Amino acid sequence: MSHSHARDVFSYEKAAHLDTKFRRILYRPDALAERYVKPGDRVLDFGCGPGFFTREFAKRVGEKGTVIAADLQEEMLAIVRDKLTAEGLISRVRTHRCKPDSLDLLPDRDGQVDVAFAIFVVHEVPDKEKLFSEIAAMLVPGGTFFYSEPPFLVPKKEFRENLAMAERLGLRTVETRWYFVNRAAVLKKM
Repeated sequence: MSHSHARDVFSYEKAAHLDTKFRRILYRPDALAERYVKPGDRVLDFGCGPGFFTREFAKRVGEKGTVIAADLQEEMLAIVRDKLTAEGLISRVRTHRCKPDSLDLLPDRDGQVDVAFAIFVVHEVPDKEKLFSEIAAMLVPGGTFFYSEPPFLVPKKEFRENLAMAERLGLRTVETRWYFVNRAAVLKKM
């Protein structure tokens, strides 16, 4: 079942709210990167916004890895480029502007990824089934997909339905847990 959330995409004009010291303490993007990203990995950060998680993924992949920072808003991607250029990490990051109805990445054109993240963003996507299908196609066999949503925006039933949809598309849920106060799941490509 598909849920319609009449929500707008979080505006780049509010990007500063997404990358604060307080949020770094709450969400520990460094610990998330350490848990799921290995040096040399290719990582997809879907809905990267201003690069709150992208920065830590780029640090973790090292010189031989790559992070694809994907977002719908070019303004968010410009923030990522500026921030990571200033921090000397931009050589590890490729920014990619998604289309409104597609991730617009193809494994044969863009390569596959070892790990994909969709953190607090899937509820903004109009076609979740297409998104999960595209992420599954981008993952290497055995690759990891970390998916998290705020419970005040995505109720438990809807989150479970989204996981079931992802499983029908070739991903297997291996863990569900709380990520701070948000629902999270770790899925593997079968």
